[in-house]
Amino acid sequence: MLLIKTYVASSRIEGVGVFAAEPVAAGEPVWQLDPDFDRLIAVRAYDASPPHLKALLDRYAYPSPDRPGFLVYEVDNGRFMNHSETPNTDFSASEGGTALRDIAAGEELTCDYRQFYGALAPLADAVT
Repeated sequence: MLLIKTYVASSRIEGVGVFAAEPVAAGEPVWQLDPDFDRLIAVRAYDASPPHLKALLDRYAYPSPDRPGFLVYEVDNGRFMNHSETPNTDFSASEGGTALRDIAAGEELTCDYRQFYGALAPLADAVT
């Protein structure tokens, strides 16, 4: 669950993205798993899902960093965070994400998807 105020808008990176609605200081926590708002989906449930649901999860879910065999699907704006080779957030700690530097209000929040996948690959490749 995002811990800061955000909004979704058009992104220069990919379709839509999530943007900071307030300034964020370097080192400030921006995201933390909250089981009440972030769904943990068993890979076996993903495998048994119909194609349209798999496509949704391929786009918006990722392998849980601390729960092997599970995917994380965020129900808040966090699912719209786009990849960047030079992200402004860090998700290397399993506890959550922090701002790598000061982030201005109106700036798109980005992360490095390789912190979740190791190498950029569709979810279907990463979980099978």
